[in-house]
Amino acid sequence: MISTAIRVARVGSAAELAAAALMMLGFPALMLAALVPSVYAFAAAAAVTYLADHYLHRKGSYLVNRLSKVRAGLSIRFLIRQLLLILLLARMSFADNLIYYGAIACFIAFYGLQAPHGALVTLIRNRRRMPVATRNVDLKSRIRIPDAPPRFLLDRSAEKMLHLDLAAVVGILVAAAMKWSVPGFIGIGVTLFLGCLYVGALVPYIRGSKIPPNAEQVLAAVDDWLREYGPETVLYFSGSKDSAYQVNMWLETMEQLDSKPLVILRERVILANLAPTTAPVICVPGGVHLMNMELSTVRVALYAANVGKNIHMLRVPTMKHVFIGHGDSDKLASVNPFSKVYDEVWTAGRAGRDRYAIADVGVRDDDIVEVGRPQLAPIRTRQSAPDGPAADGRCPTVLYAPTWEGWDGNPGNTSLVLAGENIVKKLITADPPVRVLYKPHPFTGTVSKEAGAAHRRITALVEKAAAERAADPRFAPDAAALQQARSDLARIEARLAELSGTAGDRGDEAEATRDGVVDLGRHEEVARLRGEWNDAYWRSFGAAEHRVISGAEPRLYDCFNVCDAMVSDISSVVSDFIASGKPYAVTDSAELGVEEFKRQNTAVRAAVILSNSAAELGELLSAVRNPAADALAEDRKELKEYLLGPDEPSSIEQFNAAVAELALKAHSRNLGQESRSAGGAPGADELSDQLSPAQPVPATGEPDGTKQH
Repeated sequence: MISTAIRVARVGSAAELAAAALMMLGFPALMLAALVPSVYAFAAAAAVTYLADHYLHRKGSYLVNRLSKVRAGLSIRFLIRQLLLILLLARMSFADNLIYYGAIACFIAFYGLQAPHGALVTLIRNRRRMPVATRNVDLKSRIRIPDAPPRFLLDRSAEKMLHLDLAAVVGILVAAAMKWSVPGFIGIGVTLFLGCLYVGALVPYIRGSKIPPNAEQVLAAVDDWLREYGPETVLYFSGSKDSAYQVNMWLETMEQLDSKPLVILRERVILANLAPTTAPVICVPGGVHLMNMELSTVRVALYAANVGKNIHMLRVPTMKHVFIGHGDSDKLASVNPFSKVYDEVWTAGRAGRDRYAIADVGVRDDDIVEVGRPQLAPIRTRQSAPDGPAADGRCPTVLYAPTWEGWDGNPGNTSLVLAGENIVKKLITADPPVRVLYKPHPFTGTVSKEAGAAHRRITALVEKAAAERAADPRFAPDAAALQQARSDLARIEARLAELSGTAGDRGDEAEATRDGVVDLGRHEEVARLRGEWNDAYWRSFGAAEHRVISGAEPRLYDCFNVCDAMVSDISSVVSDFIASGKPYAVTDSAELGVEEFKRQNTAVRAAVILSNSAAELGELLSAVRNPAADALAEDRKELKEYLLGPDEPSSIEQFNAAVAELALKAHSRNLGQESRSAGGAPGADELSDQLSPAQPVPATGEPDGTKQH
């Protein structure tokens, strides 16, 4: 029941739900206390509403943010509390007392301060928002970008300003209880003084010396840097916050390019969620700004997703455009007809080429290049797994990594709804025992309520099984080793927070752009610490402890490396896991049948195929416990090369060779255009003008319209 209420109220936890309920009940309680009247009851109810409101804002609760849609926004809630305080004074016969009129004048003046405060905050934010935001781009030497205002001035500014009425409210309540006006006027004075002080503190930051240059100067500085740097290969990306992983997976590849890389993003929220990188990054939200940007040296543009904003880059003819995607799978998205707008489509192996041929969506075979998957380098190959609990409590680990439900409601998209619980129940009750890692797709439940509900039930199953296993002496971990690992984890996280700047005041976007040039020493330390964090994380709980893994860390490939087998759905996760050579199972949730399922989905041809009952899981577990009984091992080896390409040359070598070859084609094309223009031959624009309807060819076909005899 509580979980249902949490879902309906759109809050993140039971604590948030309780705070929301207390805040909602607090206002009727305030009215009742004012009518009774009771100063102490009013003070108690007011304290509850203040604290609940503050807690919900600090948590960024969806519910409190939506209250403004039903005319119960932040300012209204504070105003109602103040009006009820006036009502309390009237009911206590203070209507002829000076404190009564002082309270009214105070709250009117206090609300009068809200307008200049809000205007100043908005003006400062707008003036400091530059047309582009960058990382690893040296703008500091080209334009002056002043420091951001102190974070406490702008962070949750409306809430902070309104909470300044607390001094007046407390003072007036004390005055009412003591029947002495002095405390009330002291509180009123404090509130008005702090309000004026807050407004005054913002004024200096609207002066010219405190704001960045205008858009024209910033864009000119970016173009100047681009001319100096001369980027040759661009990774272009647009998407939602939750899709940041699609560009993050390519950052390391961009860093390893032989040509000069540049990452272009279109949304600020993607930049905020971008993984650390040494590659230059420019976020350009405006389409016009992007189209006017100096990118004349770029020869190859890489696209990780098919989105509408790609058109702003695709329109540039001097570079070759390549769709590289963000995974390799048999999903329909992997053969999107939109892909034919690119000059080339790069796939991991032969399977991608065949997939387009079968789909017949207009992508020519000549335009497909097999480049492998450079991102798969961190995936380790199969290691031997114990066939039961070892001396240290370790047992085989099975990763359940279902994909999400997708946009179209196809029952074959995810195993969560029809098979998820069956899979997990069989795994947690397996004999000999196995450990279960459950890592759902980050989009799970965003479209389908059924998928979201199944995810919550599976999470509960795994957590309950983990609690039961913790009480089983066969799986008792080394307490000292766990304590040491947790201590290491805390130390590493503290250092990572320090290095990433999350522990202090990081300023705003403009300041981050100014100071965003990477410190290579710090970057290398972060990379090393992330490796240490991953090792400490897996050591921080029992080697046989079931686990629900959500969030960005540990990463999916880290889960691949610690598991002995995987259960998943049709997605790029399966294709990536094949690089490990480990046994895997895929669920036929749409119940196509084994043969038809294999025919339609290349990646499952070396998999154990599960029905929705998950009755076939025993075959997978047998292959894990006894490699000699693994009948699909050779099939997986062949399928790996078909899907992901050969091991030699390495994927990054193949990728670099493809970039170099396509850059040469772009260069040749541009030289041809220049030669054509130099020779007086009409270019594309001139030909277009000549064939324009504004210059119609006479119906007779005679150029000058004269009759010939």
